[in-house]
Amino acid sequence: MEVTTKELRIQPGKILEQVTICKEITITYRGKPLARIVPFQASRDDTEDATIFGMWKDQSNETSVEEQVRNIRKGRTFDN
Repeated sequence: MEVTTKELRIQPGKILEQVTICKEITITYRGKPLARIVPFQASRDDTEDATIFGMWKDQSNETSVEEQVRNIRKGRTFDN
């Protein structure tokens, strides 16, 4: 299915509804393909790493991502 950028701006709900029923949408701008919206399909690998931020997934620390972020933020200071 093809829609223009104007149609996407005016009727985003209808277009996303089409995506939810597994249709692929091509967004066009001035008659040329610009982007594609495809339904999200989680693979087995994606579901295992869903709780891990990408930048931490290769680290061997036993602390959780939340703890690491909290430790990083401790050192922050905000000047007014």
